[in-house]
Amino acid sequence: MDREPFDHIWIHARVATFDPRVTVPCGLLADHAVAVRGDTIAAILPSNAPEVQSHRGAVTDCGGKLVTPGFIDCHTHLVWGGSRAAEWEMRLAGVPYTEIAKRGGGILSTVRATRAISEGELLQTAVPRLRALVDEGVTCVEIKSGYGLTLDDELKMLRVARRFAIVESIDVSQTLLAAHAVPPEFAGREDDYVSLIVNEMIPAVARDRLAEAVDVFCESIAFTVAQCDRIFSAARAHGLAIKGHVEQITNSHGAELVARHGGWSADHLEHLDDAGIAAMAKSGTVAVLLPGAFYFLREKQKPPVEKLRAAGVPLAVASDLNPGTSPFASIRLAMNMACVLYGLSPEEALAGVTREAAKALGRASHIGTLEAGKRADFLVWDVTHPAEIVCQLGATPRAERVVRGKASNA
Repeated sequence: MDREPFDHIWIHARVATFDPRVTVPCGLLADHAVAVRGDTIAAILPSNAPEVQSHRGAVTDCGGKLVTPGFIDCHTHLVWGGSRAAEWEMRLAGVPYTEIAKRGGGILSTVRATRAISEGELLQTAVPRLRALVDEGVTCVEIKSGYGLTLDDELKMLRVARRFAIVESIDVSQTLLAAHAVPPEFAGREDDYVSLIVNEMIPAVARDRLAEAVDVFCESIAFTVAQCDRIFSAARAHGLAIKGHVEQITNSHGAELVARHGGWSADHLEHLDDAGIAAMAKSGTVAVLLPGAFYFLREKQKPPVEKLRAAGVPLAVASDLNPGTSPFASIRLAMNMACVLYGLSPEEALAGVTREAAKALGRASHIGTLEAGKRADFLVWDVTHPAEIVCQLGATPRAERVVRGKASNA
């Protein structure tokens, strides 16, 4: 045990560590203390441990409240311009997506709106979405580009994402998603656009450290496996990690491609087959479930959750916050939907936005579970059972949010 003094101790807590070595549901430790030094968890100890009793610094008595790791939203498109609410209204009236796209809707309508506004305006419009996630306990968020589709506009989006770490007390993981759609100026020249991503966008992003990973939309309506393979190879050559929107609409075998490149995560997965599951299990690629889009688009084909679970593939859950198919700035709603629509248990949903989400962002070594040596990002909840966090929406029984060892009620 390290004998250096602690800066702050949260005592008399039920600590849901989500540490897999603690073999009880949620890794729950009754009447324990979380001891913090600087921005790091120094120890997790029984509240009556001598090191706790002799502490003379700051103390927060949790009075039996529940402590969980900070929530991680590992898949969002949080930065965008414009609105697609009218498009949703058209879909409800029975207008198919293909017709909406012909009328100027879809991803490209958001691209036009995003290109038209400044970096400052993008930041201003995105801040309320981020704060909604923060209010629900998110301490780390992934933010993708993908609504610029030019070098300058993709970099603009990523710079906005980077600024959030300053604007709010939150950890931001940035992802280049230039392969989200083919921009209109490249219509019929998809390979030329892929060359732009490979030869200009990825090198610029790597040089300026504007992203940690590169994502693609590998689908029949977007980019082929061969095109995505080119993009992934360039990303790896520049030291960037791999993620993929795959198997959402059809089985394009994108998950196998992501796994072959050692990808952090394969996301959506409604049409994933057994070969894709086996590839993900072998590579350790995380399955990121996005039930918000499944619900909003009124899909019928669910991801093969039972098979993924049986194969030992980690199951993360994320909001997929975006303007067109999952406009929900709510990680708790995503957890609830994952249980109701996909059959996850509340414990799996909570693990999906903590331990497994950290893996999906390559951050498992320092966030996602409550363990000594990991960053002191955690939440204090006034609940009697962990499932309340997932079950009860609207009311927020969170008492405290701690980021890098600093407490706030924000």
